[in-house]
Amino acid sequence: MKKIITTLNAPTPIGPYNQAVLANGTLYISGQIGLYPHNMEMVKGDVKKETEQVMENLKSVLDAVEMNFNHVVKSSIFLENMDDFSAVNEVYGAYFDNETAPARETVAVKTLPKKVRVEISMIAIK
Repeated sequence: MKKIITTLNAPTPIGPYNQAVLANGTLYISGQIGLYPHNMEMVKGDVKKETEQVMENLKSVLDAVEMNFNHVVKSSIFLENMDDFSAVNEVYGAYFDNETAPARETVAVKTLPKKVRVEISMIAIK
């Protein structure tokens, strides 16, 4: 059985998908980009600012099901430019303890929705 998860504290989907799906205690969070949830406008500034908003959007989805970053078991990071790896990693890493950080991959892609520089999805288990 799956349960659709939505929260007003994260951006509304910009396509035919949901913010997250909870199935058998596992939360699958759709990729988040640096949109402000209250007005669906993009963050202004560098890739660090964009990544901070992405992480806050992910946090809001986790909060909606009473989870936090300690519950995350897998992350996928998509970058427009691998040169941004260090900056994104610095922001991303501040949300996790290195000892218990989730599994992860980071890949560079040709383009991302709305021409953003970073998109991150996660899987969490309660």
